[in-house]
Amino acid sequence: MDKPTIAAKEPAQVDVKAGESYWWCRCGKSANQPFCDGSHQGTSFEPMEYKAEKDRTLFFCQCKHTKREPFCDGAHNDL
Repeated sequence: MDKPTIAAKEPAQVDVKAGESYWWCRCGKSANQPFCDGSHQGTSFEPMEYKAEKDRTLFFCQCKHTKREPFCDGAHNDL
């Protein structure tokens, strides 16, 4: 499997809306971080769907090394 590109070494703060789907970028190549723009084509990566259960603010991983996909777990601190 390919290694993801580190898009940023900090999480992206996102206000999500209940019932909406958000496609988290796993490859790190998207220009629409932290979300997918199709840049993973031709790689072993696929985006991950997150469906919001309620309106709230979440912190999505941008370093792509989290163990809590799609959310930040602080893994960027070790990169």
